Amino acid sequence: MTGAPRTQGFEGSYLGAADRISAQAIMECKICWTPYDPAEGDDTRQVLPGTAFVDLPDDWTCPGCTAPKAQFLVREDPGAPAAAVLDEMAARSRALVADFTEIFNSKMRDVPMVNHALHVQAVEFQPWEGGFLGVLVAPWFMNLVFLPPASRPVLGAGEKEVIAFPSGEYEFLHNSREMTGPYLACSLFSPMGDFTSQLQAVDVARAVMAELFKPENRAETDRAAEIRARREAELAPPPPEPEEESEPSRRRLITGGLGG
Repeated sequence: MTGAPRTQGFEGSYLGAADRISAQAIMECKICWTPYDPAEGDDTRQVLPGTAFVDLPDDWTCPGCTAPKAQFLVREDPGAPAAAVLDEMAARSRALVADFTEIFNSKMRDVPMVNHALHVQAVEFQPWEGGFLGVLVAPWFMNLVFLPPASRPVLGAGEKEVIAFPSGEYEFLHNSREMTGPYLACSLFSPMGDFTSQLQAVDVARAVMAELFKPENRAETDRAAEIRARREAELAPPPPEPEEESEPSRRRLITGGLGG
């Protein structure tokens, strides 16, 4: 560990910025300089080797001085994308937000279904399959969005494509906007009346991105079968929401929520 090169880091403390480090990131306590290497884990808390820093328990503290996770810095991150890739991702996600902010201001602001407690925000975008994948939160919808690379075939607006993830298969619609260019979107929630704040919506969006890549969720719901069942039931009225559900549940997030 001594003398390891400090690459792909960022200034300041970690402060929960999980989207800025990879699962391979080696972190370092800024108080006592004790490192956390995911390849080694942490014997003092029985954290198994292979556990990423972002997956440590919320109450995990530095084994050297008990400083909280938020006080750790990036020492080395071999899994971090190159700076040029991050710059492209930032530019394309900004364009996506700009496009849908313009739609809100020009067309959606006075529509009754709009939740004015929310605003347009790109959440947890990350490099994936040569492009960028993340969640777009808007006052009237939440979509899983894939910004494809230029080399990927693009279908016409409204064309459907099923994409496989570790948690299952999900139906995306192709579309294009002036600033964003081509993109694919999978409906998560619409309308957004269940959400009481932007923070709550963003928390759910982050949970979507985490659950999407967990193979154990495939047993909980078969996306292909769900898509077929939804088509068969298109003319049937939607089932009522449970009265006791005050916010989107994990089950709804993985099944009904992703069904749109």
